Amino acid sequence: MQTRKLRDIEVSAVGMGCMGFSHGYGAIPTEAESIRLMQKAFDLGCTLYDTAEVYGPFVNEELVGKAVKPFRDKIILTTKFMPATLAGQDTWDEPKLTRSSLRRALEESLQRLQTDYVDIYYEHRVPLDSNPEEIACWMGELIKEGKIRGWGQSQSTEGQIRKAHAVTPLTAIQSEYSMMERMFEKNVIPACKELGIGFVAFSPMASGFLSGRYDASNEYKGDDVRRVITRFAKENVLANMPLLDMLEHFARQKGATKAQLALAWMLHGNDFIVPIPGMRSDARIEENLGATDVTFTDEEYAALQAALAKITIHGNRTDEDIQRGLGSVKTHD
Repeated sequence: MQTRKLRDIEVSAVGMGCMGFSHGYGAIPTEAESIRLMQKAFDLGCTLYDTAEVYGPFVNEELVGKAVKPFRDKIILTTKFMPATLAGQDTWDEPKLTRSSLRRALEESLQRLQTDYVDIYYEHRVPLDSNPEEIACWMGELIKEGKIRGWGQSQSTEGQIRKAHAVTPLTAIQSEYSMMERMFEKNVIPACKELGIGFVAFSPMASGFLSGRYDASNEYKGDDVRRVITRFAKENVLANMPLLDMLEHFARQKGATKAQLALAWMLHGNDFIVPIPGMRSDARIEENLGATDVTFTDEEYAALQAALAKITIHGNRTDEDIQRGLGSVKTHD
């Protein structure tokens, strides 16, 4: 497995997003199966595992903690705190976005994860009315105490990144990025490159669409986030088929799957970007981690970029749609 640097923290070039083991994409594996799959990913070279207190909430951290305990010192474990109050936190003495509440959230995450430190601790969304410098100061205190090795933000703006980074250097930004969602290429990714900040891409498969395993006949129910993501509306699935056709064309040339090609495209673009796809089967783990073996010449990459530029993407994925559709403050990413 190839490795990359998130600022000064070395990780496998493809990490594992663990949210789907607890919720978000329909039926979930049993606890035993989830643990087995997470441990298989480690055996195949994965060293980056991502979770969050809001996943479940709380239960995903407990599950990940059990899975990685045998090799905790050999991996990079990341989690996130939600600025909004979660169920069970509404009796806390102070609002969520305070120094004491941040510290309390971290301590409770550490207990659930069965560890005494987190490698990267993310602010899971950055409210527009919050003070990035203040959060950065508190994160700096946690770094000095050894509670966390580094910190990051999720879905933040370039301005928020620069303000926070000036106080306590950011390790990574974790935001949505894929062939279907490229809004951060304009400002955020260039800023990360300039400042030496890693970029961790959640939903690099566009919630599975880029794998080519879903079509307009699929139905999504209950907690499956695709029920409220507009790119999975039947009319948008049909309108986006040219993207899958293009992926199939290039994947066939490389002897790869569509999913591998989509990940390889991301890996080729910048050496500080690390995708964290969800992987809930042996086949998906082998396929996604195997994407690091797919490489492009400069000419092949240019041709792929040119083909991609001709395609219009229909629909998107927003936190607002998810919260309205699923009726909670859960953040699915």
